Amino acid sequence: MEILKYVLKRILQTIPLLFIVSLVSFFIIRLSPVDPLAELKLNPSVSQETLQRERERLGLDKPIGIQYILWAKSFVKGDLGITSNGESVAQKLKERIPNTLLLTTLVIFLTWIVGIPLGILAAVKWKSPLDRILTVLTSIGMAIPSFFFAVLLLIFAVKTGWFPIGGLTGANYADLGFWGKFSDITKHLILPVTVLFTISLAGLQRQMRGNLLDVLDSDYVKFARAKGVSEFKVIFKHALRNAVNPMITLLGFEFAGLLSGAALTEYVFQYPGLGRLILEAVMKSDINLVMASLMMGAIMLILGNLIADLLLIFTDPRIRTGGENA
Repeated sequence: MEILKYVLKRILQTIPLLFIVSLVSFFIIRLSPVDPLAELKLNPSVSQETLQRERERLGLDKPIGIQYILWAKSFVKGDLGITSNGESVAQKLKERIPNTLLLTTLVIFLTWIVGIPLGILAAVKWKSPLDRILTVLTSIGMAIPSFFFAVLLLIFAVKTGWFPIGGLTGANYADLGFWGKFSDITKHLILPVTVLFTISLAGLQRQMRGNLLDVLDSDYVKFARAKGVSEFKVIFKHALRNAVNPMITLLGFEFAGLLSGAALTEYVFQYPGLGRLILEAVMKSDINLVMASLMMGAIMLILGNLIADLLLIFTDPRIRTGGENA
């Protein structure tokens, strides 16, 4: 029962946050001098009837407060309008969001299964040559800008021809069998995943190392060692659980960082994701697409933090015994 209350509280907390994000995003965009229908008017394939429907949906002849209410109602109903090309915004998001989720989920999974063990190893071997080597490597990883690294890999791919560039699948994807399709998608993911994995791994490994070193220096760990508990049990039974809890809390922020970093990476490799879609929409002043993409990005970030909060239920007994006080 307490766990259910905790979950419901976390879910309810996302509602005002989404409202604030939508409010700030809407007013920043609407108060800019850009005409929301400017790009649509320049497209000869968009009819006057379509323009009129968009004008009525957005309430452009009404005060800005009423415009926000009309936009919010449309968003809740799933009516996101059309892009500057006359396409459905909802359809564009439906195509792009799974691709970004695939990329970010894969990067987080790889980062955690590599970064956590390396962080533990560096903490256990503190001040050893291995620890110093890992510290130097992670410093380099954290210092490299994701955009610069992506461009370097792009040049490498162009020169060698070893990796496909652009898109998530090849031209003959529909003609391939299951394993052929799997191999094709994997090859297209290698470069963007490598960029985001390298940048994320450095920060995660160093954070895990620092957390575990702090816990290993705590009184209860020293007491366990004094009682003769084996070093293996001290690390993996007593220290690791408390060191991992802050990492789970940071999971939501890591997801947020990946989405922002993925935007430039997706753009460099022409990967069909949400980040690239937002950048292209901003450059074209495609207001409907910008607003919808920003909101979907915010929802994904909030979900990432919510998942992290829920995972803490299973790792932190204090939450399980008193969720309302967490």
